[in-house]
Amino acid sequence: MSAEGAIGVLPQDIVLDAHRTVSDMLGAKEIRAALRRIEGGVGSPADFDVVGSDWDIDERCRAMLGRLGLAIDDLDRPLGAVSGGEATLLALAGLLLSGPGTLLLDEPTNNLDAAHRRYLYDVIAGFGGTVLVVSHDLELLERVGATAELRDGQIRLFGGPYSHYREVIDVEQQAAREMVADAKNNLRKQRGELIDAQTKVDRKARYGKQMAANKRASPLVLGMWKNSSQVTAGKLRGAHQAAVEDARGVLDSAEALLRDDDAIRIDLPDSAVPPRREVLVGLAFSGGELEIVGPERIGIVGRNGAGKTTLLRTIMDSDGLRVPVAYLPQRLDIFDDAETLAEAVSAAAPEADQQDVRAHLARLLFRGRAGDKEIGSLSGGERLRAALAVVLFRRPAPQLLILDEPTNNLDLDSVESMVDALGTWPGALVIVSHDEGFLNRVGIDRRVEL
Repeated sequence: MSAEGAIGVLPQDIVLDAHRTVSDMLGAKEIRAALRRIEGGVGSPADFDVVGSDWDIDERCRAMLGRLGLAIDDLDRPLGAVSGGEATLLALAGLLLSGPGTLLLDEPTNNLDAAHRRYLYDVIAGFGGTVLVVSHDLELLERVGATAELRDGQIRLFGGPYSHYREVIDVEQQAAREMVADAKNNLRKQRGELIDAQTKVDRKARYGKQMAANKRASPLVLGMWKNSSQVTAGKLRGAHQAAVEDARGVLDSAEALLRDDDAIRIDLPDSAVPPRREVLVGLAFSGGELEIVGPERIGIVGRNGAGKTTLLRTIMDSDGLRVPVAYLPQRLDIFDDAETLAEAVSAAAPEADQQDVRAHLARLLFRGRAGDKEIGSLSGGERLRAALAVVLFRRPAPQLLILDEPTNNLDLDSVESMVDALGTWPGALVIVSHDEGFLNRVGIDRRVEL
């Protein structure tokens, strides 16, 4: 099954045919069928050619599935019974069995729980060829040898993991901000000098007119003085205007280095929770009892199917909930797609005026006419921000924010925006996520593992 030197591609969305089997997904169906015919005594020379050196194909397939944490012993199992995460790992197993020299992986951890992510990390680390991965999984991005940024149609390579890339960009942006400040000061200075020069020229012109009016010099002398003054004034004005244009050009160049990746701001004082305020008390669940006090940040982790979303719903329905709550579901199906953003936010707090609605949208980076977009036209990252805008605008103001897999299907810039946004959230926080890097960056205080 080896195709050393070939490129194996793992797409983000794995399309499954429910009538096919695990063996099909692994690319082993024909080899296994030929092997069965040979073992049954009805094999042909063509069957031996198909099997080649893959006499241990069943063992190799099961071993690869085990390496990826898949407890699938029946290679004839239909794919209709396979989950999204299992489909991703099966597709990867098939690629690895084919022996490629290069792997191209598009968001490989999107549907994986924490345990299966660790299996995938180990398999990638042990791969002998080149791996190129597109991902917003911060833990995976800390395991790479180099980071490539695609921006404005150009690609730039940074040696080291994502944290090194962020350090480089942060240093560059600080330097760019300082350059912009210096350039603005210089432009202000050059404009002031141009005004001063113009004032001197005007004063000299008025003096010449007074001399002519009072006939203090002959017409010949006045004419020579006027011509000389005009030449000098033109040179002076031209020099200062050139300096102003140069300063403006330097400012434009400096501002071009600044990135416009604005941060979401959640500055909602009514959502703040005092340190000893009871948020949730006496919630019994299969893993024990859960209490939340003050602005705690809790991460709920566990395998797919362990009941994480069920626990979130139990929290929201609990009699022990002591504060208003805002909930963002995993599917973000809380909208009428025909509504505009402004309409959806207004519906969340009908008593609010439009100025407050627009200001709130601007904090979530929907500025100006962006508030008039129909929700159905939004990208994944925009839809998440829209959902935040709606649930956080409700009254009374929420003091507990509950998020179910908030980074699923987001690009890295959107994940960064989410990290920044949650960094300014003043209330209590409960997050379900498989992304350990994301949980660490938002400052989780403790984890509840199911």
